[in-house]
Amino acid sequence: MAERITIGTLEELRRAGCLTGKAGSQPICVVWSDGRAFAVDDRCPHMGFPLHRGTVESGLLTCHWHNARFDVSSGGTLDPWADDVRAYPVEIDDGDVTVVVDAEPDRTAHHFQRLQDGMEQGITLVVAKAVLKLLDAGVARREIVRAGVDFGTRYRAGGWGAGLTVLTAMANVLDDLAPQDRPLALVHGLAFVSRDTRGRPPWFPLLPLGDAVPADRLGDWYRRFVETRSADAAERTLASAVATSDATDVADIMYAAVTDHVFIDGGHTIDFTTKAFEVVDQLGWQTAPTVLPTLAAQTAGASRSEERGAWRFPHDLAGMIRTATATLPERLAAPHADGFDHDGGVAKLAWSILSEDPSEIVAAIDDAVAAGATPEELGRAVAYAAALRITRFHIQNDHGDWDEVHHAFTSANALHQAIVRSPSPALLRSLYHNALRVYLDRFLNVPAARLPGPASSGAATDFVELQQCWDQEGRVDEAGAIVYQHLMSGGDPGLAIAALGRALLTEDAEFHWFQTYEAAVRQFHAWPAGSEEAALILAGTARFLAAHTPTRRELSQVVRIATRLGRGEALFEES
Repeated sequence: MAERITIGTLEELRRAGCLTGKAGSQPICVVWSDGRAFAVDDRCPHMGFPLHRGTVESGLLTCHWHNARFDVSSGGTLDPWADDVRAYPVEIDDGDVTVVVDAEPDRTAHHFQRLQDGMEQGITLVVAKAVLKLLDAGVARREIVRAGVDFGTRYRAGGWGAGLTVLTAMANVLDDLAPQDRPLALVHGLAFVSRDTRGRPPWFPLLPLGDAVPADRLGDWYRRFVETRSADAAERTLASAVATSDATDVADIMYAAVTDHVFIDGGHTIDFTTKAFEVVDQLGWQTAPTVLPTLAAQTAGASRSEERGAWRFPHDLAGMIRTATATLPERLAAPHADGFDHDGGVAKLAWSILSEDPSEIVAAIDDAVAAGATPEELGRAVAYAAALRITRFHIQNDHGDWDEVHHAFTSANALHQAIVRSPSPALLRSLYHNALRVYLDRFLNVPAARLPGPASSGAATDFVELQQCWDQEGRVDEAGAIVYQHLMSGGDPGLAIAALGRALLTEDAEFHWFQTYEAAVRQFHAWPAGSEEAALILAGTARFLAAHTPTRRELSQVVRIATRLGRGEALFEES
């Protein structure tokens, strides 16, 4: 039922030009223009400035703070960065000015449109306000992610990239973050999608073939077209596989092509492929036709590490891999006596992978396969070895070398997740790729940073001190020690993970930071609760974040502004 609110008299309105009142807690202003009365919310939707302090001319109400302009009749804005303001019917009854306030309409569709507007225009404040409004309206986080994925796949002809990877990574760890940080994580992901699509042509997907082709033939075709860098042929083949095959078959097809060459695109391709499957898991297989084929162009165009000198000299690492993987299917299929130490063998294998002799690394993996290590254990060992490169990264190294150890870790995590999904013999070849990529980073642990010292039982964690590690440069080792000692003294791991997440999200973080944090959280959960391995993984992540902070922290400020606007706070007043 409509509410009728008398604002004042017609004479008062004509004399003053503007009157104000309230509908409940919502301020309203009524303006006189061209011989008529018009009513709108008295808060500029851009930054909350009182619109009654603006001016009206030729039917346009202009906010005096940032000069956003609004049609007084409809409330529509002429400046899309500002959003429309709600307008109300006005009645003149016996000399009184009455505003008619109906029930608030469902604005969900409008907020989704504003989310798209914000991504199109690259305006993070618009994105942030839309996300907060959607969450307040009870919209599932999954649907916000879906909107970002739809946008990111539609407007990036080059295929899956960094934006969709960050969005998926944040969706993967939302439940590990503090509740108040989850909207910020979504905004970070959506902002990355916006940046990654800006200035790029849209994607026009190719339709699948008309007749069903057997999955094994499609797999052969896809690998051939990736091999010859025939991106369009690879995409149509993959679209056909998605249309006619189940998720396991499609995964086997895609990962076989990813691992036909050594460590392609610096490890990004296996991470992108894994992230694409993870977001399809979240959104449903019906999204696979618009998500998975975007990997074809990226995979076909990816660089191949065996073409680089580091993989050929002084050791022919690519040749070692070729020899080791030639008989891998047969060795995996052979019966094994269960001689692998399933309790401590994974960590021992990881430390073996840190050997300075590549032949010893290959032999260690071979021996673990022969002893009956499961594919998951093999993948976790490689990921842990890569994590230790970060935990033991010495700060005397060049700062840019953090990216080197990062790439090995995030790709190893992607491999581990892929193995859990679909442990095909073709995919397991990448165990050797990633292990020898870890080997190439050995000099970044020379000298190795000292591992964090033991924690005293029941020691309280000083998270205030941890925060200072993000606020002041150079406190790398200290950050790792605080997190490690918190975990090893029995502290709540959820608090540590959330603290690291907040440190990430507070910053104007770069692509690699999101990858590293998400990989660390996933690998932490792969180890038993209270294990030293899990603690060292998070300690390494704390060191990584401390090495890269602080930044200007603009995006987190944007989200704080959007949050305050949503609460009706007056940003223009001195606090």
